[in-house]
Amino acid sequence: MELAKRVLKYLKPYKGRLTTAVISMLLNGFLTIFFFDRFQKLMDAIIVGLYEGETTIKQLNLMIMGIFFIFFFRAIVQYGEKYLTAYISQNAIRNLRDDLYEHLQRLSLDFYAQNKTGEIMSRVTNDVGILQGAIVSGAIGVFSLFFQLTLGLGKLFYDNWRLTLLSLILFPLIGYTIDKFNKRIRKVSKRAQVKVADVSDILQETISGIRVVKSFGREDYEYKRFSKENYANFRANMKNSQLNATLTPITEFLASISFIIILWYGGGEVMKAKMSPGELTGFFTLLLYITNPLKSLTRLSGTIQRALAAAERIFEIIDINPTIKDKEEAQDIDRVDGYIDFKDITFSYNEDELALDNINLEVEPGQMVALVGASGAGKSTLVNMIPRFYDPNEGIITLDGIDIKDIKLDSLRQQIGIVPQETLLFGGTIKENILYGNLDASDEEIIQAAKTANAHDFILKFPDGYDSSIGERGAGLSGGQKQRIAIARAVLKNPQILILDEATSALDTESEALVQEALDRLMKNRTTFVIAHRLSTILDADKIVVMEKGKIVERGTHEELLAKDGVYKKLYKIQFNK
Repeated sequence: MELAKRVLKYLKPYKGRLTTAVISMLLNGFLTIFFFDRFQKLMDAIIVGLYEGETTIKQLNLMIMGIFFIFFFRAIVQYGEKYLTAYISQNAIRNLRDDLYEHLQRLSLDFYAQNKTGEIMSRVTNDVGILQGAIVSGAIGVFSLFFQLTLGLGKLFYDNWRLTLLSLILFPLIGYTIDKFNKRIRKVSKRAQVKVADVSDILQETISGIRVVKSFGREDYEYKRFSKENYANFRANMKNSQLNATLTPITEFLASISFIIILWYGGGEVMKAKMSPGELTGFFTLLLYITNPLKSLTRLSGTIQRALAAAERIFEIIDINPTIKDKEEAQDIDRVDGYIDFKDITFSYNEDELALDNINLEVEPGQMVALVGASGAGKSTLVNMIPRFYDPNEGIITLDGIDIKDIKLDSLRQQIGIVPQETLLFGGTIKENILYGNLDASDEEIIQAAKTANAHDFILKFPDGYDSSIGERGAGLSGGQKQRIAIARAVLKNPQILILDEATSALDTESEALVQEALDRLMKNRTTFVIAHRLSTILDADKIVVMEKGKIVERGTHEELLAKDGVYKKLYKIQFNK
C-alpha cells in the first residue's frame, strides 16, 4: 500500500485535471447506464408495438434520436477522459524519471562501483516504461472501470435485486482467485524485470567494448552469452504470461456460470409473466456490459502487480542515500590558493585490504606533485579523495586550511580540473564538449582554450569547425585529438587544482608531444597532481611521491630520489635502461 501511495504522489500536481477526468468518467458511466435504460424501454416498446400495435413510428423515432444524443455526448466525455488521463500519466512519469535521473546524478561513485550500468539503465527505461503503462490503464483507468462497474450494479439492483444477487453468487470465488494469482504474478514480474536488466547489462558491455570483442574474435562467445540471458528472460516472461493467461479464462468461466444461472432463472420469470422480455433483455445486456470492466479489472490486476514490482525496483534506487554529501553547515568558497594537506589518511574499498594506509602529504600552492608506483599502489585512490569522490575512513584533507568536508561539494569541485587517461567526450559538437568546462563561456574564450590545448588547428580542418558533430565517446577523433579537447575543457573551467591521471600514457610520440605541451601550459600557476607511468613526463616535478600498497615509501625531487638508491631509482633504471 505504501508503494502505491508513493506512485500516486506523482499525480497530485495534476489534481485539477484529474478531477475533470474523474467527472468525465462519471458522466461516461451515467450516460452508458442511461443508454441501457433507454434500450430496455425501446425493446419493450418494440415488443408491445409488435403484438399490441400501441407504439407509433414517431415514438420509435424519438427513442432512436435520444439514443443518438446519448452516444454523441458520451463520445465527447470519452475524449476528455482519454486525453486527460494520458496528459496526467505522461507528466507523472516524466516527473518520476526526472527525479530518478537527478538522484542518480547525486549518488556517490561507490554506488556505480557496486551496480552494473545495464541494471541501472533497465530501471530508468524498462521499469519506468512498465510503470507508465500501468498509470494509464491502472491507477487512473481503474476509476473509470470502478464507476462503470458500480453504476452498472446499482442499476441492476434497482431493476431486479433478486436476479442481481443471484448473478453475484460466484463473485467471492472470483475475488479469491484473483488475489491468489496477483501474489504470484508480482513475484514472477519482479524476476522477469531482473532478467531484462541482465540482458541490458550484457548489451551495454559488449557494445561499449566491441573493439575488445572483435580483437579477441569472441563474437560467437558473446552471442552465446547474450542468447543464454535472453532465453532466461524469455522463460521469466513466459511464466508471467502463463499466469495472466490462466487467470483470465478462469475468471471468465466462473462469470459465464453466473450468466447461465441468470438465463435459467430470468427465463422462468418471463414465462411466469413476472418480468417483461425487454426487462430481461436489458438486464442481461447490462450484465454483459459490466463484465467488460470486470474483465479489464482482472487483466489490470496483473498489470498493476508488474507495475508495483517495477516501482519497487525504482524506489530502491531513489531510497539510496549518497555516501558523499554536504554538511548542513558546509560553506562556499570563491577562489583558493591550492594548499592541500593530507593528514593521517586511511581508506579501504572493502574490509579485506587498505587502499590507503596512513598517508601524510603536504602540497604547496602552484606545486607539481607526481605520483608514481605500480598499478594498485593507491595513486588514483589518493587523488580521488581531493574532489571527494570518496571520503577517507580516517584522517582529514584540508584545502587552504579548511577541512574539505566543510566545503560544499559543488564549490569544492569547481576548483578542481581532471584530465583522465581515457577521455570521455559526449555526443554532440566539438564546441559543446569544450563548453562543458564552463557553460557561460563566450566563443572567444572557447577558441582561446582550444589554442592553449593545441586543438584549434585540427578543429578548423573539420568541415564545420567547432560546430562539427562527433560520435558517442568521441568517435571519429584520434586519441590525441580527444585528449586535447579534454584539456581545452579543463582550460575553460580554469581550476586552481589540476589532476592529470596518466593523461599521455595511451598516445603515440607525436600526439604525446602536442598534448604534453598543452598540459605544460595548463599546469602553469596551478597546484597539480600528475599520475604517471612514464617517468620522462615528471622529471621536473616539484615533488615526486612513490607509493606501494597504499603507503608513501619515498618522496622528493627527481635528483633527491635518484640519490636515495631506492624504489624510484629502480623504476628509473628499468624505464631508461640505465
